[in-house]
Parts: sequence; C-alpha cells; structure tokens
Amino acid sequence: MTDNIEDIFQESGALLKGHFQLASGRHSPVYWEKFQVLQFPNYTEQLCRMITDNYRKQDVQVVAGPTTGGIILAFEVARQLGVRGIFAEKEGKERTFRRGFDIHPGERVLIVDDILTTGSSVREVQAAVNGLGGQIIGIGVLVDRSEQVIDFSAPLFRCHRAQTLTYPPEDCPLCTTNVPLVKPGGS
Repeated sequence: MTDNIEDIFQESGALLKGHFQLASGRHSPVYWEKFQVLQFPNYTEQLCRMITDNYRKQDVQVVAGPTTGGIILAFEVARQLGVRGIFAEKEGKERTFRRGFDIHPGERVLIVDDILTTGSSVREVQAAVNGLGGQIIGIGVLVDRSEQVIDFSAPLFRCHRAQTLTYPPEDCPLCTTNVPLVKPGGS
C-alpha cells in the first residue's frame, strides 16, 4: 500500500484522463472518480485516517457529509473518531438532514467531502448545519482540485491538492478539437 495519495487514485483506476463534464458543468481533461477508490476499504480507511488525524484533538461530536460519496467518508471518519456520522441529502437546490438525523445547537461538526472543485456541496452542507445551530469546526476533503482558494470560514484539510484546469463549456479547448465528452458518475 502506498502513502502517495495520487498513487492511490492511480492504482484504483480513479484518476481518469480525457474530456469530462464535471458535476459543476465545467469541462476538464482530468476526472477523479472517487468511487473507484472508495470501493476499497483499505484505501478509504487510509484516506479518512488523514482527515481524522488532522481533527482528532478538535472535540468533534458529529461528522457530516453530502450524498453520495460523503456518506462513506462521514461514516468512516466518524467510526475512527468514535462519534456519529450523518449525511445531508439534496432537497431542491439545498441539502437537508433527513432520516431522523439531527444536529443539536452548539454541537461541534466536521464536514467531509470527496472531491472539492467549486465548493458548492460543502457550502450546502454548511448551510444545513448552520440552520440547525451546529458549530462547524473544520472541513476535510480527499482531493482539492479547486482552481482558486475557497474561503469556507472554517479550517480546510485536504489529503491531496491537485490543480487541474477546468473550462466553461464555451471556452473548452477539448471541445474545439472534437475530443469526445464524457459525463461520468452522477454528472
């Protein structure tokens, strides 16, 4: 087993190259298919341990993630910390905690997510946590592929930083050279 995060994604077949439409609608020559990594418990445990180790002394009381990859990450980070792990589901344009999940006012919440590109999923979970009065103590992601620094008003820990260009569809050089567009995963 490797300690190099990019190698983990390579070995699991999760680092794809081509022409992809991301969930944000932007195009990219690289796609991080997190579910190829998350299917391997040993890789998932190793990556989540990095997040757990970073926040272990922060008195986390609950770990929350967005559906779908965030469910697995919230569970594993919570398991390692010995706390609850919950997830926020899409409801219209927002995310909400359903299925009896709750956050008590003042409860210390760690938000986890898989791939950070625009930050919209994290912001949606933040809004859901804030709406219930939770205190966000940090954010942990597997891969930060954002093009610009995103201010979440909470500390951000990333297992790996991968700066990969993305393009609005109208400015995509891959489109102009007719490279076939792939819409992977839940995109």
